[in-house]
Amino acid sequence: MDQIERARDLARLVLADSIPRRWVHSQGVGRKAESVAHLLGEQSSALVAAAWLHDVGYAPDLVVTGMHQLDGARYLRDVAKVDDLICRLVAHHSCAFIEGRNRGLSDELASEFPPVDELLSDAITYADMTTSPDGEPVEIEWRLAEILSRYGDGHLVAESIREASPLITGSVRRISALLADA
Repeated sequence: MDQIERARDLARLVLADSIPRRWVHSQGVGRKAESVAHLLGEQSSALVAAAWLHDVGYAPDLVVTGMHQLDGARYLRDVAKVDDLICRLVAHHSCAFIEGRNRGLSDELASEFPPVDELLSDAITYADMTTSPDGEPVEIEWRLAEILSRYGDGHLVAESIREASPLITGSVRRISALLADA
């Protein structure tokens, strides 16, 4: 079984029954990552695998810190024994370092999972932040507004996304430009 197939099966196992909407979103993110994977060369399969797995930390049985990126990456590293690069992509997707800082978890995040290079980071952020909760392609502005609305003013996730919005938008624009040039 290859890396992507294993990731898809693991994401299905962890998400499909416990939080089906996250599973639908993850399917869309996986498809979106497949559409940009050619930009990553030999790291393309790690990107696609991480896209399928990026939200496993929301699964109720995996929540420890409440930061889904860190909880998911720890599960993938410690239990599922997933490749280090995939764990790092999951840990840092969509500017997770900001939420980590806001939760007082930035030292743990950075020491356990060193950040990935900018192109990989941009690619997973693009895949996540241009996919709706229902797995459909959306514009970045719609997705950011949806997250802010879903969590509401004052929620730590909403405040983290608000702070990260310029960085997230930059990631999406960089990948979109590379796709236009390809």
